[in-house]
Amino acid sequence: MRWAVLLAGGAGTRFWPLSTPDNPKQLLPLAGSGSSAEESVERLTGLIPRERILVAAGPGLAARLQQRLKLPAENVLVEPRAASTAPALIWATWEAHRRDPEAEVVSLHADWAVGDAGAFRRTAELALATARRHDRLVTVGVVPSRPETGYGYIVPGAPLDEVTRTVARFSEKPDAATALDLMAAGALWNSGLFAWTARRLLAEVEAHTPEVAPALPALAAGQVDEFFRRVSPISIDVGVLERSGAVAVVRGAFAWDDVGTWSALARVRPKDPSGNVVVGEAFLHDAHDCIVWSDGDPIVLSGVQDLVVVHANGRILVMPTQRAAQIKHLLDALPPEIRDTPA
Repeated sequence: MRWAVLLAGGAGTRFWPLSTPDNPKQLLPLAGSGSSAEESVERLTGLIPRERILVAAGPGLAARLQQRLKLPAENVLVEPRAASTAPALIWATWEAHRRDPEAEVVSLHADWAVGDAGAFRRTAELALATARRHDRLVTVGVVPSRPETGYGYIVPGAPLDEVTRTVARFSEKPDAATALDLMAAGALWNSGLFAWTARRLLAEVEAHTPEVAPALPALAAGQVDEFFRRVSPISIDVGVLERSGAVAVVRGAFAWDDVGTWSALARVRPKDPSGNVVVGEAFLHDAHDCIVWSDGDPIVLSGVQDLVVVHANGRILVMPTQRAAQIKHLLDALPPEIRDTPA
């Protein structure tokens, strides 16, 4: 009955110039030797067989994902248009339900770094069991290690059993002071690892998600293009989880990072004695706490600190590490002939 849905959309623009529309971040070895998409599928080994792993992706990436992940072609669900996470997850859950009326689904993203695959599987198994036992949508919360302003937070509510609690509220991307207050109150990072029975998710969508629910008959008729034409883009968090009263949270006992910006590499990759992360050919002299990535010629740094330096796809990026989260503003300011890296 267990199925997995791997969300593999998005262009990964925060990793420009390395990430491109043809080779986005989920296909790049950002956190290790393999791509994050491949590591995500391998992480499910022993929990969910490959024939029950569904991948949701856009048309430009679907064929490459199917080849790289070695999944059956019918398990790669090609989204006709990008409409955020709710339509993609609802479609994939519907598909699992169509193939297996008693389907239980765990949902994950293809661009995470996870420190302990065994602990991840145990947590995912717990989340699936909780979804079945309590007939709820289950989200996995991770204990925060810093007041991160780019993540969502979950404030746990009343206990349902010894490992499960209701959700009192969600807080999306708070400022630093609010994040500290949330941490002090025992809030957890919303990892984006979810579990539910297909029946419960679809029932909650019918009850709480007018942006998607009226389009469900199109799925029932096998009209995926019509479904995506009729839905309004909305995330699963906003469209379902924040509105439903049937949500629970379990705690994840594994290191987790969504590897959202260049600065994240300092958390998920080994550092040299001076705190630098170096991928590719580079020589650093009196350089500290830098992130250096070269896909081509050697990079030489001397007498600098807290920089991101990237050479990829015929482009060179140099910026302070603390501005890595603002790279989209930079891309908006670049002329197309510089921003659009060669295919």
